[in-house]
Amino acid sequence: MDCLQEWPEPVVHVQALSDSALTTIPDLYIKPPSERPSSDKGVATPHIPVIDLGGLAEGAAECRATICAVADACCSWGFFQVVNHGVSPDLVRKVREVWRDFFRLPMAEKQAYANNPRTYEGYGSRVGVEKGAILDWGDYFYLHLLPESIKNQDKWPALPSSCRQTVQEYGDEMVKLCGTLMKVLSISLGLDVDQLQAAFGGDDVGACLRVNYYPRCPQPELTLGLSPHSDPGGLTALLADDCVKGLQVRRGDDWVTVQPVAGAFIVNIGDQIQILSNAKYKSVEHRVTVNAAQERLSLAFFYNPRSDWPIAPVGQLVTPQRPPLYQATTFDEYRMHVRKNGPTGKTQVESLKAI
Repeated sequence: MDCLQEWPEPVVHVQALSDSALTTIPDLYIKPPSERPSSDKGVATPHIPVIDLGGLAEGAAECRATICAVADACCSWGFFQVVNHGVSPDLVRKVREVWRDFFRLPMAEKQAYANNPRTYEGYGSRVGVEKGAILDWGDYFYLHLLPESIKNQDKWPALPSSCRQTVQEYGDEMVKLCGTLMKVLSISLGLDVDQLQAAFGGDDVGACLRVNYYPRCPQPELTLGLSPHSDPGGLTALLADDCVKGLQVRRGDDWVTVQPVAGAFIVNIGDQIQILSNAKYKSVEHRVTVNAAQERLSLAFFYNPRSDWPIAPVGQLVTPQRPPLYQATTFDEYRMHVRKNGPTGKTQVESLKAI
C-alpha cells in the first residue's frame, strides 16, 4: 500500500497545458503508434442499442420486451442507451452546468481539492502510480455517494454554490435508476428480481461519480482522453457530453464511435457483473478520443458491489456444462489493480479466471 500514498511525479493538470496554448503535446501523453486513434478512425455505424425504459411501467408484454432488449444488448454489446429513464431533464441540465462551472474556476480553487492515489477522491489528472507511465489527456473529479460511511461532502466542491446539493440530488436519482436496471438485469439472467442486488451486498452497495473533463488538444491524433479499459465495478451510467462525441466501444477489431441520443444515459456492464453472471454478460473495452476544437465533459456514475463482499459466479448460473469461470474476489481487492496500474484493457478480470 505504500506505493499508493502519493503520486510518483508532480501532477500537471491537462487543462493547464491546454490553456497555455501549446502547439505540440508533451511526450508523456503520446501513445504508441498502435494505440493512437489515428490508426483507426472509429467506425460510425452500427449504433449501440437504444432501449425505452418506459415499457417497464406498462403492460406485461411491454415489460417483457424491455427486459429482452436489455438481455440482447448485454449479450451482443455490453453497452446500451436508455431513454424514458425517469431522471429529470432539468436536473440533468443543472448537474452539467455546475460541473462546467467548476472546471472554469481558477486553477488554485480547483487545486484545493487535489486528490491522491489512496482514494482518488477529489480533483485529479492521472490514474495509476507507475512512474514514467504514458498519461491520458484528461482531468477529472471523483467523489463517493455510497456507502454513507465514506461519503464526505467536505471533499466535494463548495463552488459553484449549488454544486453539493445538485450532485446529491443527481446521485439519489442515479441510485434509483441503477436499482431498476439491476432488477431488469437479474430477471434477464433468469434469476429472481432482487437476486443480483443481493449478490452485490443488498442495500450496502457503493456508488461514486467521476466527472471527466477533456480539454482541447492540439494533436488529438497522438493521444487519448482515456485509454482502453473495461469498468472494474458493477454497472456504469454515463451522461455524455451533449455536443461533442468521444466515447468509442470496442466491437471485434473495430472501435465504434457512440452517437449519444439526446436525453439518454449510456449504460455498460462492468467486470463485477461479468463475474457474477459467469460471463453470460461481459464487460467491454472502451476508450475516449479528444478534440482539437472543443472541450468535452461527461459524468460517469458507477454502481458497485459492497466493497468487502465476496464476488463470485451466482450459483444458478453455474452448471456442469458451465463451471465457475472466476475465482472469488472482493471489490476492494479488485479495484486496487486499477489504482496501482490505471486503465489496462481487461487484464484484471482475465487474471481471475479459474484454472
